Amino acid sequence: MAPPSKTRAKKQPIGGRLRYAARLTITFALIAIMTSLIAASMLIILWNQQFLSYSHERVEEIARSAAETTGQRYEIFGDWIPDTVAALPSISVIAKGTSIKVVSSVGMVVYNNSPVQQTEMPLATPQTPETVTVPVLAYGEQVGTISVTPLESTYLSETDIRFRLNAYQGIIIAAVVAVILATIVGLLFARGLVSPIDQITETVNDIKEGKLAARTEVRGSDEIAVLARTLNEMADSIEEVRKFERQLTTDVAHELRTPLMAMQATIEAIIDGVLPADQTRLATIDSEVVRLGRLVDALLRLSRLENRNVEFKEEEINLGELIAGLVLSHEKLIEDSELSIEFKADAKVIVFGDADLLRQATANLISNAVRYTSAGGKINVEVRRGQIMAQIIVADTGMGISEEDIKNVFSRFWRADAGRNRESGGLGVGLAVVKEIADRHNGWVNVESILGRGTVFTIYVPLFNETMRRQRARAAKAK
Repeated sequence: MAPPSKTRAKKQPIGGRLRYAARLTITFALIAIMTSLIAASMLIILWNQQFLSYSHERVEEIARSAAETTGQRYEIFGDWIPDTVAALPSISVIAKGTSIKVVSSVGMVVYNNSPVQQTEMPLATPQTPETVTVPVLAYGEQVGTISVTPLESTYLSETDIRFRLNAYQGIIIAAVVAVILATIVGLLFARGLVSPIDQITETVNDIKEGKLAARTEVRGSDEIAVLARTLNEMADSIEEVRKFERQLTTDVAHELRTPLMAMQATIEAIIDGVLPADQTRLATIDSEVVRLGRLVDALLRLSRLENRNVEFKEEEINLGELIAGLVLSHEKLIEDSELSIEFKADAKVIVFGDADLLRQATANLISNAVRYTSAGGKINVEVRRGQIMAQIIVADTGMGISEEDIKNVFSRFWRADAGRNRESGGLGVGLAVVKEIADRHNGWVNVESILGRGTVFTIYVPLFNETMRRQRARAAKAK
């Protein structure tokens, strides 16, 4: 049975998905509601303005028609008599919802069908904003005025009113449909967004539980897909690290087991009286103890370099002088191996870093060249000054490395073939140490080799120039 914490971890993404999807859906719905309300309000305002303008034009049209008809009848009857305004009631019936008032040129109210009757109204009386007043002309002169006033705030026919109501209903229906569609789209979008997140969460939980082969199946080019690919790459790295750790454990156990078994067999034989405890047997045990000590020291040194636990002493280094001294210290070893060595260096190759670490990296390369170069061979050590990088080159005429094996040269305990065996004295971690030291100096190591003809290792380290010197001086002053 899985631990409770793991069970809870698996349930969390489901609950989180529902809550997150609901929040997204509600957000889409609220946005749609707000947009619909704003759009509906604006449309209603515009519709009202349009209908008010339309109503005013209708009232003006009625007023002009009534004034024209009344003026014609005035010319027929010659005065303001009931027959002159006899046509106005029929016009008022046709223009339902309006009142008509006729005032003579002397200010006498001749006709008024408004609910509140007035006997007379001076010409100077202010008119309401909705009222439209036009002159009545007869014989080319003004004989009075006609005022048409809507009895409601707007003047609309029944057809106009129905059209306006239908338009408002259409706006409301459109708003409701927009909200429903936005909610559906929001739900689909939330599900589409949360689904890859769920996959990523499940993959993380699987990796946490030790299923290192778990990978997400998210595809695409958006940010979530990039996150999924990054997670897969991280899982690949973790799996590689775990494989490397298992391989390292196996290699270390194998490397330690060989000398330990040799010592154990020799000691047991001495105890049992099978072998004498003479100087030869004790020397064998001592050599294996020394080898174990060297192996443990090398592994400890490499571990400290990888974990950045080694103190890094930064100073200006004349690389040519540093490597020249190192080559001199190895001349005896090279002569004993029946090899020759040649050293060359460009002038004033200055770098900034740890002299002890650079010396150790170069010493490892020289020792490696001596170990795998047959008697009569040659080793070339050179210090070059490039445009940006300084180069430490160690070349030999040894057995070389195949193209398939070059990618493994910086791995712990790597040996390409039987020629690179423990009898040669190699521990299998020297080149890994070289790579870590180059990395600490913001550089790298390159290897070129031809099988049976030799190998060239090149350490690249950034040159130290005046610009870097001034920057470090300013940084020191700031401290």
